[in-house]
This record gives sequence, structure tokens and C-alpha cells, in this order.
Amino acid sequence: MAITATLVKELRERTSAGMMDCKKALTETNGNIEAAVDLMRASGAAKAAKKSGRIAAEGLVKINISDDGKTATLLEINSETDFVTRGDVFTDFVDMLGALALKTAPENIEQFLSQTLENGDSLEKSREGIVAKVGENITIRRVQTIKADNDSVIGTYTHGGRIAVLVVVVGGNKTLAKDIAMHIAAARPESITKEQLSTDLLEREKTIFIEQAKESGKPDNIIEKMIAGRMKKFINEVTLYGQTFVKEPDTTVGNLMKSNDAQVKSFVRFEVGEGIKKQEENFAHEVMAQMRG
Repeated sequence: MAITATLVKELRERTSAGMMDCKKALTETNGNIEAAVDLMRASGAAKAAKKSGRIAAEGLVKINISDDGKTATLLEINSETDFVTRGDVFTDFVDMLGALALKTAPENIEQFLSQTLENGDSLEKSREGIVAKVGENITIRRVQTIKADNDSVIGTYTHGGRIAVLVVVVGGNKTLAKDIAMHIAAARPESITKEQLSTDLLEREKTIFIEQAKESGKPDNIIEKMIAGRMKKFINEVTLYGQTFVKEPDTTVGNLMKSNDAQVKSFVRFEVGEGIKKQEENFAHEVMAQMRG
């Protein structure tokens, strides 16, 4: 049976649960509302139903790295307020999940959430227990695992528990890797090089620059040069190698890596709550559009 927006809306009104929780329950019960309600009650989800519908955009990011420095994980756990993030109940929960992530090295959040704890509880049951204790919605949002080869090192940097970065550097050392991780935390690059930028992003920016240039009233040949110059500047601003290194403003990260005969292989940057409210808004708009259709 198709899971329609109307079904999701009805279950949400009856349980006060979040849209995604309702959709999941309806999917598991093939669209049977009564069965979905019972499923949520049986699993304990109903206990936190009203809380699960609230946006959790605060929280903590957690880095764990293996003793040999070759495997690292990055995890984000969200709460509704930063007050909860300072409590032992929440921080202990984050520490426990961080250790589990490092031990199991999950490929994605779905794989991570499917695991069972040593006491036999599922991660969902453990999460619901924390919700009951702190009185807020808690979400296990995302996880990332990275590994380094023998010729690579992993650099890490965490800022205030809200921003965390993992970076793999080939041919460098731990000091350089940490410096690059710190730079990424501050500068928020989209990719390492121009070649890794998405075509959609480049086309979107180019379209904006074209419209701005046309409004200048300058000749076409000048407009072409203006667009080329602005695109070059934009690419340098959003690519790691094109950015000015935060600790040495006279050089770019690309030149820094070249002078150290090193390369950035990959990086991951998490910032608490980034995109969460926007995702909720987009999902709500989709539901409303389906209902109108």
C-alpha cells in the first residue's frame, strides 16, 4: 500500500510523532494506521512521541581515533538545546556511541543504527532511554569512518564540540595534518580541488555572475572577462587548495602542500545542526505539496 501524505498526517496527529517516524511506522505496517500506532507503542517510540516531532538542531560532534592512528570516526548526536549537551547523561551517551563507532567502523548511518549494544538493546531503544531521562528529542544523525594507508596520516580537529574535522594527508606528518584540519574547520571548503566541485554548483554561480555582469551595461567582451574573473575567485574561495592558509596568509593551502611534498587525500567536516531545519522545512513542503495534489 502506498504511504500517502494523508496517512502520514493522520498518524502524526494521533501520536504527535515526527514525520519521518510516522512514515517509517506506516511503511513497516503496510499503511495500517492502527498497526502503526501499536508498533510505536510496543517499541517504546510512543513514550517520546511528542518529543520526537521537535527539531533537534543542537548537540555534539565526536571524534574517535584508533591507537595506531589509521582509523578514525566522526559522529554527530543532536539535542534540542545546548543545555542538555552539557549534562553527563548526554555526554556519556555520545562517548558510548563514539566508542562503538570506532569499534565497528560503519560505512554509513544506516549500518551504524542497525547494530545491537552489548547489553542486547538496539541503538533506538538506548536513544529512547536518553530521551526519557533528559526530556528532549535526541537524534543520532550521522557518522563517517575514514582510514589511512601506510603512507598517510589522519589529522583531527574539534572546536567547542560543535565543529569537527577529519583529514587524510599523504606524504605529510601529524602536525601538517592537524593544521589542515584546523583550516578546514575555519574555512569550510566544498572540495579539495576545482575538479571535485559539482557541476550544478559551478553552473548556479556562473548564472548569478552572468546576470550581475549584464546589469553593468558593459560590452560583451568585458562581461566575459568579468565572469571569468569572478568564477576564478569563487573557485579559489570554495576549494581547499585555492584558499589562503589560515596560519600563513601569504600562501595558499595548495602551495603549502606542494612545499611539503604532500597531498590531501580526503576530508570530512561536521558542524552541529547544519542543514537540519532546512531539511525539516523541505520535507514539510513536500508533504503539503502531495496533499494539495
